[in-house]
Amino acid sequence: MTGPLAGRTVLVTRPTHQAQGLAERIRAAGGDAFVFPALAIEAVPHAELAAALARLPAAAVLVFVSPNAARFGMAAIRAAGGLPPSAQVFAVGPGTARALAAAGLGSAIVPDGQDSEALLALPALQDVAGRQVLVVRGVGGRPLLADTLAARGAQVAFLECYRRSCPHDDPAPLLARWQAGGIDAVTVASAETLHNLAQLLGQAGMPLLLNTPVFAPHAKIAEAARRFGVARAITTEGGDAGLADGLVNWFRDNT
Repeated sequence: MTGPLAGRTVLVTRPTHQAQGLAERIRAAGGDAFVFPALAIEAVPHAELAAALARLPAAAVLVFVSPNAARFGMAAIRAAGGLPPSAQVFAVGPGTARALAAAGLGSAIVPDGQDSEALLALPALQDVAGRQVLVVRGVGGRPLLADTLAARGAQVAFLECYRRSCPHDDPAPLLARWQAGGIDAVTVASAETLHNLAQLLGQAGMPLLLNTPVFAPHAKIAEAARRFGVARAITTEGGDAGLADGLVNWFRDNT
């Protein structure tokens, strides 16, 4: 197959339910996608969300921090009777907005950037004193968003609707392919994914990981990869399209 990624194999580490889109873009560019999820996502049972969902009718602001928050959070919210009609809904990045649209929510306020800092810079979130804010996220998410809104006077609660964990897939086929020179690039969407991948690969795979170009859709993730010891960590635009374009551009300029 011809294309800008012809002859290249890219490791896709997204969770199983999110890997297909990136894999298809890699194949459309002529490359081969080796799918090996290094992060598992599971919904928190609705029964465990009862206390958080009880806050939903009073929420003036809902913030969805990721596509998974949109997917699992909207499922729980629909089961609880739906969104308050007057609530403002914010999405951290266009990928989260697309996930909300896929879940049936047509409009959300989205910042130009793709992180909590960009969201917090929005004028609509400057004057939140006394307002009830529900942050929809995974268990144990990043504290910056909630801490900043609370410092601005908001009453912040969480709807932690999914859990992240390390999968238990057998890495032997991946290691064999990699040791034979068959992996040309790695994609990771979080520092946690990178650490899980290292854990799954074990000591035998660590040199392979550290010496293969790693592509990440945010500068913070790429910087975390460098601190981890990755020799070449490349920042791309967000989402599947951004990662695929980053791969194409990098291999075009480095061959």
